[in-house]
Amino acid sequence: MKKRLWFNRTFATAYPIVEMIRNNPDNIAFEIFVTHPKRHSVMLQIADYAELEPTLDVPQYIDYCLSFCQKHKIDVFLPNYRLVEISQHIEEFERLGTQVMIAQEHQLLKDISDKGKLFQLFHDVPGVPLPAYQIVNTAEQFQSAYEQLKQNGDKVCFKPARGEGGAGFYVVEDQLDPFDRLFRSTHYQITPEEALRVLSTRETFDDIMVMEYLDQYEYSIDCLAYGGQLLAAVPRKKVEGRIRKLEHNEELLSIAEAVQQRLQLSYLYNVQIKYKDNVPKLLEINPRASGGMYASCRSGVNFPYLALKLLLTGKADVPVPKLDILTTHVEREIELVRFFE
Repeated sequence: MKKRLWFNRTFATAYPIVEMIRNNPDNIAFEIFVTHPKRHSVMLQIADYAELEPTLDVPQYIDYCLSFCQKHKIDVFLPNYRLVEISQHIEEFERLGTQVMIAQEHQLLKDISDKGKLFQLFHDVPGVPLPAYQIVNTAEQFQSAYEQLKQNGDKVCFKPARGEGGAGFYVVEDQLDPFDRLFRSTHYQITPEEALRVLSTRETFDDIMVMEYLDQYEYSIDCLAYGGQLLAAVPRKKVEGRIRKLEHNEELLSIAEAVQQRLQLSYLYNVQIKYKDNVPKLLEINPRASGGMYASCRSGVNFPYLALKLLLTGKADVPVPKLDILTTHVEREIELVRFFE
């Protein structure tokens, strides 16, 4: 009988991940279930079974997930949306016969998802450099943090301590020509005066990380781990545009190993690194498959299928990644054959 896998709302880049699971070298057949709130999501097209996902608050969403797994007899749930909240209910899913691919226990995942708490976890870890930063939640604290970092000669940026991707990220520029900003500069630049003016409209706000701006190359390190061991790591460098280099970089591989030793994660996760003055510094850790993991699979490591195999059987033969190769991706047309109202 085919194992039933459920992907709740996730990135469109999970489309090739589903293909890699289906086209696995062991020729094991899976039945793919997908839910998504956007009726034209390409993920709904690749599924064997698909349905529109409702918009619910957290407790109701957890109930929805449990009900979905019970109704459809899901064998493995691969959550992306509300991953941290779902991790608090693992035992309830297991009682239904559903295994959940989660990298660690709830409290650690919660801490990893908060960039301030994440950095605290690595303050005393050798070999994992951190950027200079402060956590603030008032306009006065923001101004003080900004001035201290500027005194150190750093360009300053900020972003929400809890957030996903680049949402809420800004680089603080002392001078911005209004005309250039309107027509030529990127949207994530802001003057310190404007930032303070906006932040001052609230007495307090959710934690913001004010930090030195890291201005060199950015890397994603896609990782596969199990039983406390890092089984594969692929440093993926943003070269330009859509060009990525899967790079053999001992410095970054050592950071990935140090992260694994500190956090003891399992299955799939991603370490974000950016360089400044030729020093790699930790940006964040995503305890899930990254949006660009499909590119790292060009190394010969089928990350999603191997993680699934480890979850189901506890063992998998993981090849040594082939690195120092360039990758890119091209547009691909997908016909929408499923329609949802």
